[in-house]
Amino acid sequence: MAITLGVHASNPSLYYLSRLTYLDEELAPLGETGAFHHYADGTRTGALLADGTIDFGGTGSTPPVTAQAAGHDLVYAAVSAPRPDHGALLVLADGPVASVADLKGGTVVLGVGSWQTHLLAKALHAEGLSYASDVTPVRPAVDEDQAQRLRDGEILGWIAQGAELAAARRSGRFRELIRTGDVITDRSVFFTRRDFATERPEAVAAISAALRRADAWVAANPAEAAAIAAADLGGAVEDWQQALAALPWRLEPATAEFVAEQQEAADIFHGVGFIDRALTVADAHLPALEAPVAAALAKAV
Repeated sequence: MAITLGVHASNPSLYYLSRLTYLDEELAPLGETGAFHHYADGTRTGALLADGTIDFGGTGSTPPVTAQAAGHDLVYAAVSAPRPDHGALLVLADGPVASVADLKGGTVVLGVGSWQTHLLAKALHAEGLSYASDVTPVRPAVDEDQAQRLRDGEILGWIAQGAELAAARRSGRFRELIRTGDVITDRSVFFTRRDFATERPEAVAAISAALRRADAWVAANPAEAAAIAAADLGGAVEDWQQALAALPWRLEPATAEFVAEQQEAADIFHGVGFIDRALTVADAHLPALEAPVAAALAKAV
């Protein structure tokens, strides 16, 4: 039976891996093959792992926290290096928002439940404000032009990433109120079910190696990678090239330092009611995975 990886466009490493041959190449020595399950909403990753639809997935920092809060028994496998320029909270350059405090009472468009929730919640928390009560977070609707909504004054802020962020920067109409790296590390996070991790650590290591090779391919072929994304996801090739160039394309084992970052997020989320119980994020950390994953990543360079 094939090992199935979840793929959605918000996780670039998995997105490109699904278009390359590296997964089967890394799994072949184990007598395994790989398969990909495509879905649109990365916040579903925990549930898809829990019901067995996928064996391994990847998101930003928030979905594994909410999945753990929902009772899913997950284990962290690997993480990207920090992504300080991955996204930004944009406001109108000549608009009324001069500081995070000025967002109070306003609407902010973001991927609710994604890493963007972590970014906004922590930024507000630092100013003594609450994600739950001091702003109105809303998901972007399909084909809705958030840049235009900002210009029209319908919203106060918009957390953008990828080609959309590059296009917004190029327009010169907006200001970056919050740069991602000024608030959170914003790692890409890869995780799996506990039973899979404990029974098949060599498979987790092989998947990590395949992801590392996919990352190296993108770093070495930025124009081709950008053209793939533009044709599939929309946006201009030059904007995708800029967005991809801002990513580190480097994976690391999930360590205690990363767990501490996630614990801080979980504490903030519980404090504002975004999750309904306190978490011990270390419960999702399997130290025994660190060595095989580190070895696989080193060999895959």
